Amino acid sequence: MHFTESFDFFFGSLGPKEFTDHSMAFSSPLHETLSAAKARCFSYSQVAADCEGPAMTGGDIGNKFHLMKLERWQWWILVAVNIFFLVAGQAAAVILGRFYYDQGGNSKWLATLVQTAGFPILFIPFLFLESTKDSSDSSAAPSIRTLSLIYFFLGVLIAGDNMLYSVGLLYLSASTYSLICATQLAFNAVFAYFINSQKFTILIFNSVVVLTLSAALIAVDDDSDGPSGVSRWKYFIGFISTVAASAFYSLILSLMQLSFEKFIKKETFSTALEMQIYTSLVATCISTIGLLASGEWKTLHGEMEAFGKGSFSYVMTVVGISFSWQVCSVGVVGLIFIVSSLFSNVISTVSLAITPIASVIVFHDKMGGVKVIAMLLAMWGFTSYIYQNYMDESKSRKSQARIDVDGATGDAVC
Repeated sequence: MHFTESFDFFFGSLGPKEFTDHSMAFSSPLHETLSAAKARCFSYSQVAADCEGPAMTGGDIGNKFHLMKLERWQWWILVAVNIFFLVAGQAAAVILGRFYYDQGGNSKWLATLVQTAGFPILFIPFLFLESTKDSSDSSAAPSIRTLSLIYFFLGVLIAGDNMLYSVGLLYLSASTYSLICATQLAFNAVFAYFINSQKFTILIFNSVVVLTLSAALIAVDDDSDGPSGVSRWKYFIGFISTVAASAFYSLILSLMQLSFEKFIKKETFSTALEMQIYTSLVATCISTIGLLASGEWKTLHGEMEAFGKGSFSYVMTVVGISFSWQVCSVGVVGLIFIVSSLFSNVISTVSLAITPIASVIVFHDKMGGVKVIAMLLAMWGFTSYIYQNYMDESKSRKSQARIDVDGATGDAVC
């Protein structure tokens, strides 16, 4: 059974299953975003076919702006703002997370909890955003039960993913951690192919191979640095945890996009924030239960007192991590909503290229020859995506031009 059909089987009986061009507004592909406001990337004709709806063509991009009630320049500003949130939030969160461990922090469950515990601050923008009213969407609105299941399912995955990231960052340096996280782009290409039916071209395949080689170099490098006192076995655990976390993260992005397309069917940013709030609530509850059940909460007071930079710095570090992850999450969900999960992951990978540089400056991480080669391979993989975008965007423009010419000819004849 195709993964999209399996997901539909799980939730399909709980809500409407019609998949129209309006619901496809959330699935705008990557290759049409980077060069022009009319274009995105990777055709979704297969998604439309699987979901028993018409394919989204190049001409539908104009409908995208119309449905979102945005001018093209406004759409680009929205994209830029979300990119900034993702890049700045992720880089700050990783650096502060490594700082927490370096100064004496040792609670994996606390590190997991703070990644989602700051979600209440999202109510501030959420309350100021009014959902776009669209009468065509009212009949297709999912039931409370459907939304609850979606949010709970995604929240559980997010909690598990955050724990894996916490373990990885505990046993790896910030630069090594970030380079391994770049594999999430390769995982997303695979998940987007099976779940969101995006094209898997030779350039995308090249990116997957190159990014995999980049991570493999880090794994076999005997000189790869880890925090002081970390054994080779713990380093290996950190590596496996980070790779698994990257895979889970990519899966979550694709499932979020699928949820927008097939079940939520609303083209408002407040809807994206709503998903982030409720999935974070579920993940926070699970992380809190884990913190209490593990007994780590008993050591937090002593951990704060023994923190290298003092108790106040401990509190500000934890708060800063929480705030940074929420800023990052807004950018992630926003880009999934207005572009695609693959584009969101591409930008996330770009921000991971910034973190090793920042970690060298802040923590004086070693950047040996193997690690530099791994970084160059990661950049090569990203460049392959960009070049694929250029090729697909050119085809999309030519197709759109033909549609415009044919439409003008038809009007003249009439």
